[in-house]
Amino acid sequence: SEQEKQEQIEVQKEKQRELILQLKTQLDDLETFAYQEGSYDSLPQSVVMERQRMIINELIKKLDMDLSEDVATLSPEELRQRVDAAIAQIVNPARVKEQLVEQLKTQIRDLEMFINFIQDEVGSSGKAEDGHCECTGRKDGGGSCKQNTQPSGNRVNPEDARRMRETGLHLMRRMLAVLQIFAVSQFGCATGQIPRTLWQKDQANKDYSPLIKKLELSVERVRQLAMKHQQEDHVISSSDLQDVPLGGRDELTLAVRKELTIALRDLMAHGLYASSQGMSLVLAPIACLIPAFTSSPQTMHPWELFVKYYNTKNGQAFVESPARKLSQSFALPVTGGVAVTPKQSLLTAIHTVLTEHDPFKRSADSELKALVCMALNEQRLVSWVNLICKSGALVQSHYQPWSYMAITGFESALNVLSRLSNLKFNLPVDLAVRQLKNIKDAF
Repeated sequence: SEQEKQEQIEVQKEKQRELILQLKTQLDDLETFAYQEGSYDSLPQSVVMERQRMIINELIKKLDMDLSEDVATLSPEELRQRVDAAIAQIVNPARVKEQLVEQLKTQIRDLEMFINFIQDEVGSSGKAEDGHCECTGRKDGGGSCKQNTQPSGNRVNPEDARRMRETGLHLMRRMLAVLQIFAVSQFGCATGQIPRTLWQKDQANKDYSPLIKKLELSVERVRQLAMKHQQEDHVISSSDLQDVPLGGRDELTLAVRKELTIALRDLMAHGLYASSQGMSLVLAPIACLIPAFTSSPQTMHPWELFVKYYNTKNGQAFVESPARKLSQSFALPVTGGVAVTPKQSLLTAIHTVLTEHDPFKRSADSELKALVCMALNEQRLVSWVNLICKSGALVQSHYQPWSYMAITGFESALNVLSRLSNLKFNLPVDLAVRQLKNIKDAF
């Protein structure tokens, strides 16, 4: 019957499959035996296929190919197209990034050429005089020279050069900002970042508790000295140190300058570093693509942090505004009765310290001491330090993640400094430059 024929066919197919498996097994055993005996040079076919299968599986994982369907159902052309598409997903982004890097390099070269052009214009305008000399020669070797007072048409006057330079710098800043945003979005990096591996391991584990203890002791000593003078109904002042012997009132000033300021400086310097000076400004947007050659970042003085805050907030333009200049000349309040904000008072204080100390080349420690004395006099020490701590751009750019500033936000130190907020001080601000100013006035 028909059913019996089908059963016989199935039995024959099963016998054929078993025979094929037996033949494959015998062939593999024979190849293996011949290979082990040395009469067969190449590897057995089963070993070769196993290794090829392992390579193909790894490539499928790396290329993230979808081969859920049976490979036998796909034609060789379809398999080739799928492999090409998987490779394109890896290769094309790399090519796009290479093109972006080339575009960035071209724009950077254009910016550098523009900067050189602006510098050349400013240099030529600074050397130019109001007139130029026109010389006429004769065949006998003589000649005459006369001064031409007519302005040269090709010469750029200083005012035009200054405007050109300001316009160029403004355009350059805008271009750098665009380049930085573009680089961050494409490459996932930002300027001013230094890998943590560049820092020494012992610095990453540095304990800041001794610095906190040192600050607490200095604050307590200053507070006791200040309260002692207030209880004796004395004015807390050291405005004339050269005429008063050390001791008494001067002890408070020395405690503020040599103990409190130093303790505050050391705590703010924990994990503080300066950006690399060897990198060009125009290369900053792609700083993450350039390998670092320094073994460790350079340290930075906390006073430089205040100066950077002053520069980023356009402190000089704020202090030297016409309205503020007039108010200083006529001793009038510029805010019209409105209270001065901590930010405004901090910018004014930093400007005052820079104006008085920079001409005499005073150290960063001296300028920080003057700022701390001014902060105590105005009862704004906590608010001024808090402005620096809350400046996210400065903290992220100049503090390591393991630093005291980044971990705690300087909260406990601000609480310690707040113990001096209710005390009134009248400390000298120009102590480091007073004698130099007197010598200058004498001559």
